[in-house]
Amino acid sequence: MEILAGTASTGTAVTVSIEDIAAPATFARLPVALAALWESLRALPLGHTQAEAYRDFLTRPDAAERVQEFLDRDGCLMLSFAMSGRHHSVRIAPAAPR
Repeated sequence: MEILAGTASTGTAVTVSIEDIAAPATFARLPVALAALWESLRALPLGHTQAEAYRDFLTRPDAAERVQEFLDRDGCLMLSFAMSGRHHSVRIAPAAPR
């Protein structure tokens, strides 16, 4: 998969998690976090429609910039998907300062 080229505004460290599936993981750069998130999500049995929606959102050329806009405006980005009759949240947020 082509890794997204970030800009200076997407160089912020972020933490991503998938509720009940993947514990929070922190990445130094948003484009790397989005690529890792997509790799985790694509392995799940999401169904065609959900998988395509996440693929488009997380791998499009301006994905990091779009997600950064959400982070700047809302503080975090929460998405969800249904799998095996249950809803799961996907969270992307700026990493806590060390």
